[in-house]
Amino acid sequence: MLNFELYNPTNYVFGKDQIAKLTDLVPKNTKILLAYGGGSIFKNGVYNQVKAALPGFDIVEFGGIEPNPRYETLMKAVAIIREQNIGFILAVGGGSVIDGVKFISAAVKFDGNPMDILKKRLLIKDVSQVIPFGTVLTLPATGSEMNSGSVITIDETQEKLAFGGSALFPKFSICDPTVIESLPKRQIQNGVVDAFTHVMEQYLTYTHDALLQDRIAESILQTLVEIGPSVVENPTDHKLASNYMWCATMALNGLLNKGVPTDWATHMIGHELTALYEIDHARTLAIIGPNLYRVMFDTKKGKLAQYGERVFGVQGNSVEEKAEKAIEKTVDFLHKMGMLTKLSENTANYENTADFIVARFEERGWRGLGEQQNVTPEKVREIVEMSY
Repeated sequence: MLNFELYNPTNYVFGKDQIAKLTDLVPKNTKILLAYGGGSIFKNGVYNQVKAALPGFDIVEFGGIEPNPRYETLMKAVAIIREQNIGFILAVGGGSVIDGVKFISAAVKFDGNPMDILKKRLLIKDVSQVIPFGTVLTLPATGSEMNSGSVITIDETQEKLAFGGSALFPKFSICDPTVIESLPKRQIQNGVVDAFTHVMEQYLTYTHDALLQDRIAESILQTLVEIGPSVVENPTDHKLASNYMWCATMALNGLLNKGVPTDWATHMIGHELTALYEIDHARTLAIIGPNLYRVMFDTKKGKLAQYGERVFGVQGNSVEEKAEKAIEKTVDFLHKMGMLTKLSENTANYENTADFIVARFEERGWRGLGEQQNVTPEKVREIVEMSY
C-alpha cells in the first residue's frame, strides 16, 4: 500500500429537510454571496428553502454559473466580492456551481493573474488566502461537495482545466436527497455515470496490496449498477435517491485514492470533448472509458478481470476472457444508463478530434498519462479514433 495522508474537514450534513440548518452553519455578521446556476433552484423550491433559513442575513446574489463553469463568468463574481467586501460564499447547485465557487474563492485574494491558477494547475493550500464557502447540493454527480478539486472552462481558448488544494474544501455541505425529484432524467443519468467513472479512475489500474480500498470501490460500483437505472425512473424513491447521492459523494471525497495508484486519463481526454463540442461531461466519459480500457488492455487486464468477477459476476477460462467480458458489461451498463458511447452519436464534426487533442496534450507537455504514465500521445490518438 502506498503512503498517504487523509484530510477532509467538510461537515457533511445529509438527509431530508437539512437545508433549514443553514441558519446555524452560515457565519453571522458576514456579507454572503449566494451563487447559483441557471435558475432551477427557483423551480424546485430550493431557493425558497435557502432564503427561509437565512432571515436577516446580508445576501448578494450571483446567478448564471454555467454547466462547465466559465472563467469569464466567474471573474465577474470575483469583482463583486472584492467591491462589496463579501466574506462568505454559499454555492447552491450541482458540481458546476460548486466548482465555480472554488475558483471564485481562490481567485479573490490571488496575487497575480487568476488564470494562472488554471494554466499552472496551482495547489491552493493557505486558508487565509481564500474566501470560505459552503454548499447546498442540488445534483449528485461530481463529489465536489466533499472534495477540494475543481474543473473550469476557459471560453477564449476552449480549454477545460483542473486545479484544487487543501484550502478549497467546503466548510459544510448540505445534501438532501429529495432535491433530485425534479431533475430531468438526463441529469440523473449523467450523475450516476460520472460517479461510476470517478470510482473507475481510482480503481481500474493494476493489482496492488490495498485490499480494503478495492472492496470499498467495488461496493460503490455494485451499488450504482444496482440502483442506477431505477433511480432515473423513480427519483422520488427515497432509498434510491439517498444511496445515489451518498455514492456520488463517496466516489470522489478523497477516500478511494488513499494508498493506491490512480488513472484519470479518461477524464483528461473527456474534458477536451466537452471543451470542443459541449458534450455533457459524463457522456464524454462513457465515450472514452471503455476504449481506454481496450487500448490499455495489457496493463489493465488483471484489474479488469477482478472488476468483472466482483462487480458483474463474470466467469471465464482466462484473465483475458474475464477482462474482455468486464468491458462488455461496462458498455452494457452505460447503455442502460442512456449513454451513447460513440463520439459520432454525440456530434457531427468529429473527424479531426484525435489530431486536435493530441496536439493540445503535446503543447502542455502531457506525454504520459495514467497510473503508469504509459498513455502516450500515440495511445491517446488510438483511444480517440476508436471512439469515433
